[in-house]
Amino acid sequence: MGMLIDGVWTTKRYEPDEAGKFVREQSQFRDRVTAGDSSGHPAVAGRYHLYVAHACPWVHRTLLARGLLGLEQAISISVVDPFMGDDGWAFTDRDGCVPDPIFGARFLRSIYLRADPGYSGRVTVPVLWDRERATIVCNESRELLRMLDVEFAALHTRPITLFPEPLQRRVDRTIDQIYEPINNGVYKAGFATQQAAYEEAVRELFAALDHWDGVLAEQRFLCGDVVTEADLCLFTTLLRFDPVYHGHFKCNLRRIVDYPHLSGYLRDLYQLPGVAELCRLDHIKEHYYRSHPHVNPTRIVPLGPISTLEQAHDRGRFGGELFAPKS
Repeated sequence: MGMLIDGVWTTKRYEPDEAGKFVREQSQFRDRVTAGDSSGHPAVAGRYHLYVAHACPWVHRTLLARGLLGLEQAISISVVDPFMGDDGWAFTDRDGCVPDPIFGARFLRSIYLRADPGYSGRVTVPVLWDRERATIVCNESRELLRMLDVEFAALHTRPITLFPEPLQRRVDRTIDQIYEPINNGVYKAGFATQQAAYEEAVRELFAALDHWDGVLAEQRFLCGDVVTEADLCLFTTLLRFDPVYHGHFKCNLRRIVDYPHLSGYLRDLYQLPGVAELCRLDHIKEHYYRSHPHVNPTRIVPLGPISTLEQAHDRGRFGGELFAPKS
């Protein structure tokens, strides 16, 4: 995995706390793009470049928003290689990867150092780069997701929103509710170094999955009848669950396919126009199984499970529009 310390690359890995619990570091670049110029980063087509990985669930939510909202022409992207070795995220010419067109960088850490030569911290994706000011605007996925939806609204080529005004408080509350036990919970289970820490994370994870399976028995999406940012946040974890988290991270009390409502919900979202082509299960599996030798020392990537993502579902029984129209 590695990290930068005072601008120098090291191969230092995540360190658990004294109880063996995984502790996620906070993102450090937290500036904003705004619809006007109040931030110094105005939402202008062609100005921003998004560095991403198909493998990463945090990145995936931003890629999905960019696609669903029709921002592909406004915001360019580079895609790193799914294998993250001792040099961290790297740019290659492998299938599904897109090299860095701005600096021709070999490694993502070079982008961080251009923004801050003395940077200390993890070198993570996503990264939103401002070409004009030559710096990183933000590397926090939840904040980027909101910017793409709200601040870039004038550049959307689809007249929809993932943050509809009547549901805004509910969307934020739901994202908060799923973050710790589910989105981060799979990592707390997978990177735990003591039994008690692992068991606590797994119990919280499956209690949350049980709860949301119940919610989805009564409505099509997490916040009601339309797709919102909250659904993108849950979808990217659910997509990776059976192929990766169930085995690799030992989150194996149940599979998502064993949940009648979560599994149908996952298929429903996957089958929305434009979503499947943004889901690279080959990148996802290679990244986790090959990039975590402390979890999977052989680095063997399993062939299965056989995907059920294209199978029929009955979520359409709830009716209604899939997306809220832009106000």
